[in-house]
Amino acid sequence: MTPPTPAPKRLTRSSTDKWVGGVCGGLAQYTGVDANLIRLITVVLVVVGVGTTLLVYLAAWLLMPSDVTNQPYPPPPAPTDGPTAPPPPSV
Repeated sequence: MTPPTPAPKRLTRSSTDKWVGGVCGGLAQYTGVDANLIRLITVVLVVVGVGTTLLVYLAAWLLMPSDVTNQPYPPPPAPTDGPTAPPPPSV
């Protein structure tokens, strides 16, 4: 029997490691590079590239899906017949 194949990595915006839109955090998770290094490179490219990188960042923000799964809330707990407190001690 062959072992199961792991799911492929997806490039998504990070919902936990984000400053603005989660693009740099998601790219860091995808590549395995530190997010702060990617943020620093992005800022330098925005300054040097006269804003072209900013347009690429905004496009990525709009096109990359978020890593939050749209799962419905868990069902509420089942109702009980009454309080679950122990009976008072008998005297």
